[in-house]
Amino acid sequence: MSSGVKEVLPPPLDSSSEPPAIFDGTTKLYISYTCPYAQRVWITRNYKGLEDKIKLIPIDLQNRPAWYKEKVYPPNKVPSLEHNNEVKGESLDLLKYLEDNFEGPSLLPDDPAKREFAEELLSYTNSFNRAVVSSFKADSISEAGATFDYIENALGKFGDGPFFLGTFSLVDIAYAPFIERYQPFLLDAKKYNITEGRPQLATWIQELNKIEAYEVTKRDPRSS
Repeated sequence: MSSGVKEVLPPPLDSSSEPPAIFDGTTKLYISYTCPYAQRVWITRNYKGLEDKIKLIPIDLQNRPAWYKEKVYPPNKVPSLEHNNEVKGESLDLLKYLEDNFEGPSLLPDDPAKREFAEELLSYTNSFNRAVVSSFKADSISEAGATFDYIENALGKFGDGPFFLGTFSLVDIAYAPFIERYQPFLLDAKKYNITEGRPQLATWIQELNKIEAYEVTKRDPRSS
């Protein structure tokens, strides 16, 4: 897990920045400090204790450098991972890639039932995000409420810990950056408390905030 030594975060690179050395044998994780998709992979890197093995390269998404699309990752999105002379993208794929190809604490259990449920929950993340975001402009919060009910029920499935699979896993990492943003927004804009009547979700958020590998990635840590 995270070493406990606070990492000095580099400043984001923008259109005026020179590119880092590309395909020089250094494993690099291109992120934005404010992107929830990139935050997923950043948390995983930290939890597995890979701060010295995977270098963070933050990108300014509002003023992104042309070389990122031209030389690093043509889709021009974050996150992306440069490893073994290849660049891979898509946050959920990268979570599994780090789990399968790097050392550190396992973030998927051996239990077949839990692994199957993990796949179900990872597949649900896009539906979850669509439902919640659509409620931002809707008159009713019912669609978002139903998705948070799904999360509440999922958290109670195994009953052997505060996290989705009992112990902290890739599933928690997949949802954490988004719930982190939805909770205050819905409370402020819709006066909707996502934890009301959902004790499992309330406990999950409390326990999540105790995990240093996640805590150091919350929102834009460089601006606080």
